[in-house]
Amino acid sequence: MYLAPPFLVGDYEPVAVKAHREGRLTEKVAQARAELENCTACPRNCKVNRMEDKRGACNTGRYAIVSSAMPHFGEESVLQGWNGSGTIFFGMCNLRCVFCQNWDISQKKNGWELKPEEIADLMLKLQNETKCHNINFVTPEHVVPQVIEAIAIAVESGLFLPIVYNTSSYDSMRSLQLLDGLVDIYMPDFKFWTEDTSAKLCKARDYPSVTKAVITEMHRQVGDLIFNHNGLAKSGLLVRHLAMPGYVDEGKEILSWLKELSPDTYVHIMEQYRPTFKVGKGEQRARGGFTKYEEIDRPVTESEMEQLTRHAREVGLWRFEEMNLLDKPFAEF
Repeated sequence: MYLAPPFLVGDYEPVAVKAHREGRLTEKVAQARAELENCTACPRNCKVNRMEDKRGACNTGRYAIVSSAMPHFGEESVLQGWNGSGTIFFGMCNLRCVFCQNWDISQKKNGWELKPEEIADLMLKLQNETKCHNINFVTPEHVVPQVIEAIAIAVESGLFLPIVYNTSSYDSMRSLQLLDGLVDIYMPDFKFWTEDTSAKLCKARDYPSVTKAVITEMHRQVGDLIFNHNGLAKSGLLVRHLAMPGYVDEGKEILSWLKELSPDTYVHIMEQYRPTFKVGKGEQRARGGFTKYEEIDRPVTESEMEQLTRHAREVGLWRFEEMNLLDKPFAEF
């Protein structure tokens, strides 16, 4: 009997397609809509009735705000392939990262409120017209119920692509329960290790404990990242760590924790950080005084990146996103 090598899969049926085939989508949608009536879709636990268009910390009511939808060629090589990752960027956010590079859509309403049918239509266009390899929901933490509604409609209308859940990791366990059996690839970003750093830089003191819990649950649901014969990711966990200037020690703690979660965790240590939004601008603090967040008012250095990469290998991680793979023909993977 032929056994596929580890992390390689042959024919793959996306889990949402399987859920539809087994008749489980209707119940998922009903549970998602019930969640909106007393919203705990994220750890802010606002408990507002979003079915009546009430708004909590995310400033999003009944319908999700979509800022853009397009084939994306700036994602991980294992997601973007040759036709791009079909990204749908949601507006607004449940975090308040002081350095957010997308602050114009995460902190301001810059997009369109779309019904689930309209989001499903975008998903099908990304599949059928631009031939993307997957559907990639970006910053979906606060709109999980609406995402579930859209997935159900799209799958019932012929969607057959894997679903990527691209998140800051400030998710609720309730949301992950609703997503179980619908998401193929979880892509969380684990940014900070300590409560004090999280409170200062993303205004969520509980971010580290929440993130550890949700990434553990994501791994329980989908396991380690697996690929087809062309090197495209089909299912599993891909963890990003946005390297922060001056926070190498916290990054090392995160990488050590990921190794304990699974030594086969697929990791992308990202060097995309740049000072923007409130960094360097002397923003007023809630309790008086000013801060320019001087400690992060610079890019990440080559030395910091080398320290993180070396530590990751030393603790036993070995599956990394190597951006120089983009220089190779994809068929060689």
